[in-house]
Amino acid sequence: MTRSRPYLVRAIHEWILDNEMTPHLLVDIEGDGVEVPAQQGQNGKIVLNISPQAVEGLMLGNDAIGFRARFGGISTDVYVPVDAVLAIYAKENGRGMVFNDDDNEPEPDSFGSRPGKRPELKIVK
Repeated sequence: MTRSRPYLVRAIHEWILDNEMTPHLLVDIEGDGVEVPAQQGQNGKIVLNISPQAVEGLMLGNDAIGFRARFGGISTDVYVPVDAVLAIYAKENGRGMVFNDDDNEPEPDSFGSRPGKRPELKIVK
């Protein structure tokens, strides 16, 4: 199965907008392939406002997030691999989702087994 993180980012983004709030991303600026104005970050992280009013051409893809935004009055292209997204949340109340480092681990399937193992079924009378 594909990783869940990009799907969760898109879903939480839509949920935040549907509730008329401002979606923000917390990004690890030291991650591979991250293209953000590093001088705007602190402690290796940056918060990005990804509301429709703040960005142009927002693309929430399976591998990366891209858009154009202004930083200090300068229009800048931003590129964030999905693995560098640490959290997505609403600015107004902080509700959203934080991602952990082991998001790339295989998750148990709906039967509680690991991928590759067959589920065990028991007859209950």
